[in-house]
Amino acid sequence: MRIGVYGLGRFGSFWARQLSMQRLDVYGYSLHQKPPIEGVTMVDEQTLLSCDVIFFCVAISSFSEVIERVKDGIRPGTLVMDTCSVKTYPAEVMDKKFSKAIYTIATHPMFGPDSGKDGIKGLPMVVCPLSCPVIVVNEWVSLFEKWGLDVIRMTCDEHDREAAWSQGITHFVGRTLDELNLKDTRLATTGYKLLMSIVEQTCNDPIQLFYDLQRYNPYAKQMRMSLKGALDVVMQELKDQES
Repeated sequence: MRIGVYGLGRFGSFWARQLSMQRLDVYGYSLHQKPPIEGVTMVDEQTLLSCDVIFFCVAISSFSEVIERVKDGIRPGTLVMDTCSVKTYPAEVMDKKFSKAIYTIATHPMFGPDSGKDGIKGLPMVVCPLSCPVIVVNEWVSLFEKWGLDVIRMTCDEHDREAAWSQGITHFVGRTLDELNLKDTRLATTGYKLLMSIVEQTCNDPIQLFYDLQRYNPYAKQMRMSLKGALDVVMQELKDQES
């Protein structure tokens, strides 16, 4: 079985390496030239699209354009999995653009080069079955679990609803705190250090990921408005104490 990773950005390169460490036959393709990845064979786009299984590791905002461009080059019976941090949007794209002859599973590896630098064992892996035989879904769930991943099966809507209040709010707070240009200090408490770690972790990711998380998760706007409302309440409480 040949495994293809389409898109070798920060996460795609990390994921391709993780797959190769599981002794899989892994191939990688990137629109832009990338340094070699140990255990991964670099190929052209046409060769990548001929793989038996293809993980698309591209920006959420680029996903529809990429799928539209390559859909006719993917053979019937191929299993396609996206790795986007939102799920309803890429699921809708794949349902619209692929024929039923192409199997699809929406996935979200909820980790990356930072959180997975010491290994991916125990980290969460969301699996949302789409147009795919149950036996194929179960085979991949078993593989992910064999690698030590904590597999979570859910619908795409369930994922986006929960992710808006976990990953979405974390990135929003991290980017907001980064605007304050916070510095290290000898007076740093444990809580302050945790806040700084959130800034570091979220801001290591491309800014496009932040924009895409807020734009393509249908529950992100509700999260932001609730967060603003909570801030307004606290600010009003302080104002009341001063009067």
